[in-house]
Amino acid sequence: MSTTRTDTQVVVIGAGQAGLAVAYYLRRFELTPGVDFVVYDRGPRTGGAWQHRWDALKLGSAHHVNDLPGMSEIGLSFDTADRSLPARDIVAGYYRRYEEFYGLDVQRPVTVTSVFDKGADLIVQHTRGETATRVVVNATGTWGAPFVPYYPGINTFRGRQVHTSSYLSAEEFAGQSVIVVGGGTSAIGFLLELEGIAASLTWTARRPVDFRDESELTIEGGVAAVAMQDAAARSGQALPSIVSGTGVPRTRRIAAGIERGVLIEREMFTRIEEDGVRWPDGSFTRADAIIWATGFRPELRHLAPLRLREKTGGLTVASGASWQDSRIFLAGYGPQASTIGANRAGRIIARQVMAQL
Repeated sequence: MSTTRTDTQVVVIGAGQAGLAVAYYLRRFELTPGVDFVVYDRGPRTGGAWQHRWDALKLGSAHHVNDLPGMSEIGLSFDTADRSLPARDIVAGYYRRYEEFYGLDVQRPVTVTSVFDKGADLIVQHTRGETATRVVVNATGTWGAPFVPYYPGINTFRGRQVHTSSYLSAEEFAGQSVIVVGGGTSAIGFLLELEGIAASLTWTARRPVDFRDESELTIEGGVAAVAMQDAAARSGQALPSIVSGTGVPRTRRIAAGIERGVLIEREMFTRIEEDGVRWPDGSFTRADAIIWATGFRPELRHLAPLRLREKTGGLTVASGASWQDSRIFLAGYGPQASTIGANRAGRIIARQVMAQL
C-alpha cells in the first residue's frame, strides 16, 4: 500500500445518502471540498449501496428514497424519476450530477481499512495511503456487512446460498427449488420476482411477518421505528431491524401475492441438511438454493482500533455523535438509517463538526 500522507480537518467515509448530506452541509458552512474535508468512497461508481442492487429493483418497490438536501436546485427529485428503470441506475445518475454540481470531489475507489489515534489527530488508513484529520464522519452504512444467522448444518448444504447483497436476478434460479428467508421488503421482492421462474418457492421468517393495512409506510410507523433505533443507539445496544418497527405495508401488489399463496410464510426451519431444510414438525423440504434476505449490520470494522463498541453489542451514539470519542460522528447510524433520517442528520452532524474545528 502507498505511504502517501495527506492532512485535512474532516474525513467523511462513504458517499451514500448520509455521507453526501454531511458533505453538502460542510460545504455550506464554507469548508472547501478536497482541502478542508475529504470524502472517501470505496464504490467504483456513484450511488452508494444502490449501485450494487439487483436489476429488477425499481424505485417505489422498496422503501421510499428521499431527495438529498439541495437536490431541488439541480432540478432533480426521486418523486418524479422514471420508475421503469432500475433503481440503481436512477440513484447513481442523480448522485453523480449532485456530486458534480456541488463540487464535492469524492475520492473513489478508496477503501478505508482502519482509523486510529495519534495524539490529537486521527489517522485514517486507506488504499491510497493515510490521512491525518481532526474529525471523522463515518457514513459507511450497512451494505458491506451482510448478516446471515447461524443454523445447525448451514455448512453442509450442497446447494447455493445467496444473501441479498449478492442477488442479481431471478433468472439465476430458473427451474430450481428455492427457500427465501427473511421478513422484510427484500424477501417479498425476491418471492414475487421468482414466482413463475423458480420450480418451487418456500418462504420462512424468524418472526411472524407484520403486515400493516396501509399502502405505504405511515408517519406513525416511521416514528416508532426511529424511536426503537434511537433508544438502542443511546444505550449502546445492538440495533434492531428496521422492519421490526415499521412492519410491511400491505400494498396492492403484496395483497395480490398473499391471495395467490406466494406470500405465506412458514415458521423458521430448525436445521439445514445437505439437500434442504428440516422443519419444527420434522418434515423436510428439498432445496437447490437458499436466499438469505436477513439484513445487514452497521459496517464498523475499520473503527475497531478506537474501541468504541460496548459490551452490549453496539456503539453509544446520540444525535450522530459517539459518546466514547467526541471526534467521531456516525452518519446514517441507528435512527438516521432511513434516507430522510440521513438528510436531517447531515445538518446536525455538520454543525457539531464545525464546533470541533
